[in-house]
Amino acid sequence: MDPRLQDPDLAFTLNGAKVRAGARPGMRLSEMLRETLGARDVKIGCNAGDCGACTVLVDGDPVCACLTPAHQAAGRQVDTLAGLVAQDPDAQALAQRFEDHGAAQCGICTPGMMVAAVALLRDTPQPSEAQVQDALGGVLCRCTGYRKIIDAVRGADGPARRDDQGSVGAAIRRLDGAAKVTGTEQFGDDIAPPGTLEIALIRAPHPRARFDLGDLEGWRAAQPGIVAVLSAADVPGRNLFGVIPDFVDQPVFATGETRFRGEAVAAIVGTPQAVAGFDPADFPVTWHECPSTPDMAGAMAPDAPRLHAGRAGNVMCGGKVQCGDVDAALARADLVVEGRFRSGFVEHAYIEPEAGFARLVDDRLEIHACTQAPVMDLEALAVILGWPQDRIRILPTATGGGFGSKLDLSVQPYLALAAIKTGRPVRLAYGRAESMQSTTKRHPSDLRLRIGAMRDGTLSGLQFDGLFNTGAYASWGPTVAARVPVHASGPYRVADYRAGATGIHTHAPPSGAFRGFGVPQAAIAQESLFDDLADGLDIDPLEFRIRNALRNGVPTVCGQVFDQGVGIGACLTALRPAYARERAAAEAFNAQSDGVARGVGVAAGWYGCGNTSLPNPSTIRAGLRADGGLVLHQGAMDIGQGANTVIAQIFASALGVPVGAVHLIGGDTDVTPDAGKTSASRQTYVSGNAARLAGADLRAQILSRVNAGPDAVIGLGDGWIHVVDGGQTHRIDLSQLAPDAMGYVLCADQSYDPPTQPLDENGQGAPYAQFGYAAHLAVVEVDLRLGTVRAVRFVAAHDVGRAINPLLVEGQVQGGIAQGLGMALMEDYQPGRTENLHDYLIPTIGDIPPIETLIIEEPDAHGPFGAKGLGEHVLIPTAPALLNAIRRACGVRLTRIPATPSRLRAAIRKAAS
Repeated sequence: MDPRLQDPDLAFTLNGAKVRAGARPGMRLSEMLRETLGARDVKIGCNAGDCGACTVLVDGDPVCACLTPAHQAAGRQVDTLAGLVAQDPDAQALAQRFEDHGAAQCGICTPGMMVAAVALLRDTPQPSEAQVQDALGGVLCRCTGYRKIIDAVRGADGPARRDDQGSVGAAIRRLDGAAKVTGTEQFGDDIAPPGTLEIALIRAPHPRARFDLGDLEGWRAAQPGIVAVLSAADVPGRNLFGVIPDFVDQPVFATGETRFRGEAVAAIVGTPQAVAGFDPADFPVTWHECPSTPDMAGAMAPDAPRLHAGRAGNVMCGGKVQCGDVDAALARADLVVEGRFRSGFVEHAYIEPEAGFARLVDDRLEIHACTQAPVMDLEALAVILGWPQDRIRILPTATGGGFGSKLDLSVQPYLALAAIKTGRPVRLAYGRAESMQSTTKRHPSDLRLRIGAMRDGTLSGLQFDGLFNTGAYASWGPTVAARVPVHASGPYRVADYRAGATGIHTHAPPSGAFRGFGVPQAAIAQESLFDDLADGLDIDPLEFRIRNALRNGVPTVCGQVFDQGVGIGACLTALRPAYARERAAAEAFNAQSDGVARGVGVAAGWYGCGNTSLPNPSTIRAGLRADGGLVLHQGAMDIGQGANTVIAQIFASALGVPVGAVHLIGGDTDVTPDAGKTSASRQTYVSGNAARLAGADLRAQILSRVNAGPDAVIGLGDGWIHVVDGGQTHRIDLSQLAPDAMGYVLCADQSYDPPTQPLDENGQGAPYAQFGYAAHLAVVEVDLRLGTVRAVRFVAAHDVGRAINPLLVEGQVQGGIAQGLGMALMEDYQPGRTENLHDYLIPTIGDIPPIETLIIEEPDAHGPFGAKGLGEHVLIPTAPALLNAIRRACGVRLTRIPATPSRLRAAIRKAAS
């Protein structure tokens, strides 16, 4: 035996300091660093060496700490991000560049990225792009699209302005960026003290099964270190959760029968040692596998088992929009194209698995967890526990990516029940496979379309019928069914239209929210057929889209008319120079290439910001303390998109002070009002408006005290405010003002709810107060023998109304394109088969080509300073642009994604035969 394994007390150097730590045989270096030595800047994303978030330096070499036995650290030098940034000049300079470029978004991958980059820069101070891609190729990022990381590592000057006032339109650094690049940001699994009781869940091994639980208490009593067992019997309130009031259908713990592989039936709570040694096969549960229906065709069969009472045919619900006479329009069209398009499950694959910590404080429950919707969590837990809401406090941690899935409850109910039953603090962190098994996915889709056009290129009728696999439970399925018919026309004038979307239950993981709520699937179908129409009519594909683009004053398919802010025409025309250039380059490339063909594709998209025809309010609170401190209670969860910075910029601009004067307090439900969920591209628009109103309110209170005019300049000092109005200066002594219950001498609470209208039985109305618009150009190269696709370049034009922070706009564009590329070319979640990050592929740093962002500003009538949402919009046109580019390269139209090499190669061979 290696003598190091016999020494329980390892000595080595950590971040320049001599340390000693106990390590059991088989212990991972990552666990020892995090749990024994408190180095929580080492992040865990997979425990399999797939994501690289745990990268540290051992004697100067980058290694995955999750794959490195702790005993291998004996006598060696180990460096983590926190130590490097504190001591290493290269790391310190890199941290500055990461902030300047916006290279850290959610921040969960940042420690691994930066540590790997430091190792590279020590050997190669001026690396090429290829060298950066090679050195950082083992670290995955789901947010940034990697391009800003490459720029930061290579040493390019960042676009962020460090000395700016931070007013609207300024490309300033993230206000929360420093914690991300120094390793001090605390995510869901970073809060619990070492030694905290841990939770492990017992999950169904089959898509559908009946089960019987044995003597749980008797089993527990015989297990050293296991202090509690949880099941449905321990749920004091309602054993159900969900996000749509009429579709709350998912149990915390299943009873009698499970509906998907990975569904929870029980949980154990024990010491870390006991939970580490727990074998689920020893748990007293008996499984009886039952026939299941994993796909929609099987679920809709007359003899299929019904998943939920009252949902005949396993139909969850449906939505529709219709206007004009689509049958007559298609009949008179000079050309009609049609197609069937299918897609599978797509995994969110955020690098931070779901995690949290809970404890009882007096008679109240505190939960610290990663989330996109802290108030929704609180409301759902109150129902599950049967407690009043004021006995529950949600303190959201930093969230390492969400993209929709962290809107749903995950770890929170189990943390709550375990803390209550044991009376002790508890923690729970999903493993990667557990996260992928049990959390929501993008809806698989089966779409059929018919689209007509006249000889001059004018659209003449569009019919859309979509089936969406919503899995075992509803989650956000009703939202998908309602939103897709509104958007399936694309951002075009379609006078005659009929669209329907139906959600179908299957014995599969629940499908939920994922960046677009079904709209990206619909866009693939519609934009692909638009290319077919353009070709059939001998019209350039880009010009065909420009000809049919929505304009101000023209009704949408819901009959909604916008007098200003319809920017899709501007987005499409902005692509013209790049389109001409890239098509000429592709033609020249193909003339001399043998076996590899280049193609250029375009596609457009639109997305309504906020809830569909439903109330959607946000509230923002701001206050001034007697010492002159300015506090913004900002409850819009920042999951990497930049809400903390953008909303603060809007507030500061409305108040008329530098953004640097603002102190942020996050979404603690005890002190911060509900800013709504971070989804549907709503935060910049909705919470931004609430912040604008709060800033304007506070400004009005200040100016009224000295009777100053609207153009007066406000300055904050130590215990006072001075107001310069024309040639006169006024001073307000804040110590003379009485503080309120929160300690504020001046305070403003303001809310904003978008002005929408319900849809009638034909889907006519005003579903959204604003839409954002986008048009993308993609250049690809296809290996005609292998079927592989390499993205060469993207040009993305986005109408954001007003770019509150152009640096963050670029970051959202690049990150959304990366996710769209994954969806189009590689991502294929198969339950039971691809439940890790080496079988389930997401784009790496070598997959994302240069991206040019064209910011279009067509001000919106309702947006704060004219701004529109952005998050979802970027993903929508990316996949169809890529698929259209593939077709231009090799002549093959793929109607099922992802376009894997085997699928594309088979299609090329079939077309050639």
